[in-house]
Amino acid sequence: MKKKVFIVLSIIIGLILAGMYYIFLLPNYHHDPKGKLVTISRGASFRIVIDSLMEARVIRNKWSFELAGRILGYTKSVKIGKYLFISGQSNFDILRDISYGKSRLIIPVTIPEGWPLEKIAHRFEHDLGIDEKLFLSLCQNEKFLHDQGINAKSLEGYLLPDTYSFYWQTDEQEILTRILIGFKNFYNDSLTKRQEELGKSQSEILTLASIVEAESNVDEERPRVAGVYWNRMKKHMRLEADPTVQYALGEGRRLRYLDLDFESPYNTYRHTGLPPGPINNPGRRSILATLYPEQHDYLFFVATGVGGHRFAKNYNDHQKNIRMYHHTKRELKQLSSK
Repeated sequence: MKKKVFIVLSIIIGLILAGMYYIFLLPNYHHDPKGKLVTISRGASFRIVIDSLMEARVIRNKWSFELAGRILGYTKSVKIGKYLFISGQSNFDILRDISYGKSRLIIPVTIPEGWPLEKIAHRFEHDLGIDEKLFLSLCQNEKFLHDQGINAKSLEGYLLPDTYSFYWQTDEQEILTRILIGFKNFYNDSLTKRQEELGKSQSEILTLASIVEAESNVDEERPRVAGVYWNRMKKHMRLEADPTVQYALGEGRRLRYLDLDFESPYNTYRHTGLPPGPINNPGRRSILATLYPEQHDYLFFVATGVGGHRFAKNYNDHQKNIRMYHHTKRELKQLSSK
C-alpha cells in the first residue's frame, strides 16, 4: 500500500514539476538569428503584450505564458520599450525581461543642425513613438520653461543639435529635460560671460546664431557671416536675411521678390534689428561663430552658386557679386542641358 502511495505521489510530483518546467522554463525557440523585435507601447495591457509576443513568434503559446505571468505577479509590471528577444528564452526569462526592462533597446535620435521645433518633434514621434503635439506644447509651456531656467517664450533655439539616446516612448518632458541639460553643459559660464561682453541676452545670441546656421553650411565661413550681421547691427542696417522671411512665411520654398514685403516681426527686410526669437535650433559651430565673429568690414554676402559665399564691403561690389552669381547659375544650367 505504501509503495502504491509513493508511486502515485511520485507521479503527481513529476507531473507538477513537468508542468512547472513547461510553463516557466521550457525554451521558446524561433529561427531568426538576429532575434525578434517586439514593441510594447504606453497603455498596452498584459494581454496585448501576449498577442504581440505571439505574433512575433517569441512564445510558443498564449496560455502558458499568461499563466506564468499571473502566478509570478508580472501582469501589471510591464515596462514600455522596444525589446529584442533571442531564441531559446523561457517564459520566465521573457517575463522578467519585460518587467525590469532588461533588454530594452536604446534608440539613438539625431537632431540635425538648423532644424526647427516642428521637424524635431516629428522626428521624435517617428523614432521614439512619443506624442508630437505634447512635445511641442511643452516647448511653449511657460511653467516648464521657467522650471528649466529658460528665459524665452519657446524652446526654439535651445534644442542643441546632437545625437541623443532614449528608450522607446520615453516621457516627453524627460526627453526635453535631457536635451536642455546638454545645451546648458555646452553654453557654460565662459560663453555666458562672452555673451554679456557683447551686450546681448542668451536669446539674442541664439537668434543670430540661428540666422547664421540657416545662411551657411560651410564651417570656415560661419564666423565671417556672423561678422557681417554684427557689422550691420552696429550701423543700424536691416539684417535682410532671407531665412527669416522663409520662417515668417512658414514655407521652405525659394523666395520671390514680393515675399520680402511680407509683414511679420521676423521679416528682417522690413524691421531693423534681430527678429523676436530664433528661427531654428543652431549647432555649436554657429553659436560659437556668433559669439566670436570674424573681425572685418564686410556688410554684404551672396552665394557663389557652387558653394560658399562672396563677401563685399559696399553695395556696388555686392551688386558685382550678385551678377557673378547669376552668371555662374546660367553656365551651370547650360552645362546640365548638354
